[in-house]
Amino acid sequence: MRILMAGAGATGGYFGARLAQAGQDVTFLVRERRYQQLQASGLVLQTPQGTETLKPQLAQASSLTGHYDLIIVTVKSFALDQVMEDIAPAVGPETLIMPILNGLRHIATLQQRFGEDKVIGGLCKINATLGDNGEVIQLTPLHQLYYGALDGNNDARLQRVDAALRDCQVDTRFSDNIMDELWEKWLLLSTLGAVCCLARGNTQQILTSRGGEALLQGVFSEILSVITAEGYQTRPAATARILKLLSDPATPMTSSMYRDLTQGFDIEADQVIGDLLLRAKRHSLATPLLNAVDVNLQVYLQQR
Repeated sequence: MRILMAGAGATGGYFGARLAQAGQDVTFLVRERRYQQLQASGLVLQTPQGTETLKPQLAQASSLTGHYDLIIVTVKSFALDQVMEDIAPAVGPETLIMPILNGLRHIATLQQRFGEDKVIGGLCKINATLGDNGEVIQLTPLHQLYYGALDGNNDARLQRVDAALRDCQVDTRFSDNIMDELWEKWLLLSTLGAVCCLARGNTQQILTSRGGEALLQGVFSEILSVITAEGYQTRPAATARILKLLSDPATPMTSSMYRDLTQGFDIEADQVIGDLLLRAKRHSLATPLLNAVDVNLQVYLQQR
């Protein structure tokens, strides 16, 4: 299977590397700066098991040739419009596009551009970041990759994707209910991002502060009410696990949005929080805590 990995940051770099190590034909679509960095130093993975360096196949938008069987999109959500332009020449009649982005707005955006039959569901769970020299740092052993047809019909095309991905040295989950997995991932990451960005700290600091647990639970409840109104078929055991994970004061957690914010980078405010508020308004839901978070993030973006 010919695979194009759109992005070689922490997520794309890690999972793309594992696919390449498993013998898949993987090309990384990257910008000029990342291209030069990877050409010079290779793709470096720092994992709990040690350090590995790969010589990746690289491409820039201007040099893409031929169609790909699978395009995995791993960029930040605010870069999606440009990435759609970049990958367009690589999309052929049989190409499938698997976005691994935060939120859900990107699914409709990709479907409108390339067609509903082209887009499949995907998400990952990994604690990873880029180091100062562009190395991919896997912070914990967690490395899960979920995928499946958005309508649950995992036909022969999806079976081919599973055959390519399932032996790539990561924990793969071929799901026949990927939409619920996507809703639950959004519930987790948006709650985590909201409380960390609003309180400017990790969950341990928040939960050991006066009112911190009430804040986390309040944000969680507002988000759960929004996604349920939008079509999430609540799985009580799953939502309870998410809340328990977030509410453990012994385990300090932060979100990628919070880490980006503390470094002065652009953040996925509209895609992670703003979109929830739009959906809440559609159902006349009161979300005062999410509104406070949104104002906080807008002020941050104005001040960058």
